[in-house]
Amino acid sequence: MRILVVCGAGASSTFVAQRVRRAAQDAGLPWTAVAGTEQSLPIDLDAADVILVGPHLLDALPHIEQAAAPRRTTVVLLPDDVFADLDGSRTLELVRRAVAVTSPETLTDAGAEDPART
Repeated sequence: MRILVVCGAGASSTFVAQRVRRAAQDAGLPWTAVAGTEQSLPIDLDAADVILVGPHLLDALPHIEQAAAPRRTTVVLLPDDVFADLDGSRTLELVRRAVAVTSPETLTDAGAEDPART
């Protein structure tokens, strides 16, 4: 599972990505998380299974969802208090729930890569 965290300039997304990556590792999930920006989204989108969108990009959410739809990439708007999630566990749970809703088999195999996506 490849998670892309998107924010305006890339600074806050870096912190969230690091925390989610660490939480996934602690949970034994082979998931990756990287930071990106709204501007880098067209390039970064091809390598993402899930996009976490910073709360300050609420106005850009429809555009991001539209760009992600042809790729069947899940988009999740992060809550306003995402930066208080210091260990990334709450944010990881958001990802797990979003993926379970869109693709239940993804969680049953502990997040193994989908061969059709690689």
